[in-house]
Amino acid sequence: MARLRAHNIAVSLDGFGTGEGQSLEAPFGHAGQRLMGWFFPTATFQGMIGNGSAAGGAGTGGVDDAFASAWSRGIGAEIMGRNKFAPLDRPWPDLDWQGWWGDEPPFRTPVIVLTHTPRPDLVVGGTTFLFRDASPQEALAEATELAGGLDVRLGGGPTTVREFLAADLVDHLHVVVSPIVLGRGVRLWDGLEGLEERFDLETTASPSGVVHHVFTRRT
Repeated sequence: MARLRAHNIAVSLDGFGTGEGQSLEAPFGHAGQRLMGWFFPTATFQGMIGNGSAAGGAGTGGVDDAFASAWSRGIGAEIMGRNKFAPLDRPWPDLDWQGWWGDEPPFRTPVIVLTHTPRPDLVVGGTTFLFRDASPQEALAEATELAGGLDVRLGGGPTTVREFLAADLVDHLHVVVSPIVLGRGVRLWDGLEGLEERFDLETTASPSGVVHHVFTRRT
């Protein structure tokens, strides 16, 4: 059976999954690169931006890369929130905007983008973005069909992950706690009291200073 998996969801010590003031120039708002500072040096990320094996194996290995690399295995479709594609859930100011990922986004699967404002579907390289005003259940049903028997990835941001957790739809959740305090932004855990009762939890500390938390749905 296909599972819904969330990988590499970074939060601060005070639970914020993105900072305040998100914009096209600042995808994580005032957090800058601090939430994902553990991720950017990894071989997985370097491969995403074209600095991987073809460039002599650029990037770090170790604990962080072992977790980072799991994001793509066995995935047939993704669901993301509007703000992961572009900030601010309002009428699209520019239909030429194709996301932060350039001519070849790393997803290479169908991606359902949840939004309340319509936009035509978009093909960029090997990735098809499908813009939907849908509930978590509706989005997951469509993504599961598109995935063709593979798993579906829940890509974020924190509001979207929180909504799918509240709907009890997530089977695997990988949260990375970064040793920073943001103080403001968008929190992941609000309204999810008792969440841990649904999951088995494993934690792994990394030399980079982050702690990887893996929640696996109890059977």
